[in-house]
Amino acid sequence: MQQTDNEGLREAQELESHVAWLDSFTGAALGVLAVASGIYTYLGVSSLLDDNGSLSFFAAISYSVAVSVGIFVFWSYMMRLLPAVRARASRMGLMLSMGLGSAAIIAMSSWLNAAALAGAAAVEQHLARTVQEYQGALERANEIAVSAQGLERDVARVRQSFEDLSEQEATGNLSGLAGEGAVFRVLRQKSDELAGLEAQIATQQPLVDAAFAEGNAILSRMRALTVAPGAIEARSVEFSEEAVRLAGVITTLRQLSVAPLVARAASDLSASVVLPELDGRTAETREGQRSTIASVLELLGQRAETLRAAAGEVMAMPPAPDTIYTPISTADAVIIYARNFVPSWAGAIAIDLLPAVLVFILAVTQNAIRAGRADQPLADSLTVAQMRAALKAAQELDPDTPPVRDPAERAAPVVVSTGVERGSS
Repeated sequence: MQQTDNEGLREAQELESHVAWLDSFTGAALGVLAVASGIYTYLGVSSLLDDNGSLSFFAAISYSVAVSVGIFVFWSYMMRLLPAVRARASRMGLMLSMGLGSAAIIAMSSWLNAAALAGAAAVEQHLARTVQEYQGALERANEIAVSAQGLERDVARVRQSFEDLSEQEATGNLSGLAGEGAVFRVLRQKSDELAGLEAQIATQQPLVDAAFAEGNAILSRMRALTVAPGAIEARSVEFSEEAVRLAGVITTLRQLSVAPLVARAASDLSASVVLPELDGRTAETREGQRSTIASVLELLGQRAETLRAAAGEVMAMPPAPDTIYTPISTADAVIIYARNFVPSWAGAIAIDLLPAVLVFILAVTQNAIRAGRADQPLADSLTVAQMRAALKAAQELDPDTPPVRDPAERAAPVVVSTGVERGSS
């Protein structure tokens, strides 16, 4: 048992010597960490300030210095106090204080450190995602416009049917009355309206193609800005200008859709029929014309409903999403896209919270030292200097106590003379 106690004492003394040696440079190391965190905090604060004047410079310097001092003082307190306390309640209180302090350090420093480490890359990530959103909106707007241009074939098919009927009427195969009479004029009236609508749709196709090509060109410039060298602030300004242009192109593509025009034309196709005067010579002929025109009007209603349904399908397509580019700072970017920059966040937090590991190491070591000295008598744990000081104190309290002799005051060895003098013969 005595041997085990002696081993515990030797271990405690060895740990104490190591702790004393480590204490000689721990403060300097903690200061270096605090200064490094302050430098990155300064870079993060500078990115948030719009003004580059002297006042902003001193404001950023003051904040970073305050952060460095706060980190140094906080962890100095923790390294000294937490390993020294023994009561469980006191230790839990200090642990809670360390947790709150660590959260405060992350709030006032770590996120700014992350902004300095990965802020530019996070803003570039924001630009790249915005490009994807604009590309999706452009392609959707072009898809709707192209689908609306496809209505030209439906209009042409209806127009062709009326032209064929008018030719049949001219030869007398429809109403039985050859020539360009009332029925012929009704059919020609509607075929001419549809021909005008078809021509109007055809004129939109070059505009749609030109707008889509312009949008793709703008997207190419925006992609180039996301990876171009140089300051991210200047690139963001140029990117914003291109985003405004692209938003205008997308709006133009939305307006170029002819689906609403076709829907209105389909509604007018049967509603706006100018009925000519029946020109049959006999009552029977006029009755045949009236019957044929009624059939034509019924056919007009059917064709109009077909066109209206086709236009309605295009108009029912989900529109292109509204995309607006919002410039953000580097600090906001690293928070929004934190998942993409986990290593940078880890480094930013580690530089501030690394001393917590040292605190736990010291706490474990102090526990080991106390455990090694727990069962030792007080006399066995005193050093020579402490014992000498205790004896001197005892002498001052009791004058009869024999004085403590310093080892340096010990008497020199006595030299015995032989009585023989040199030089005598």
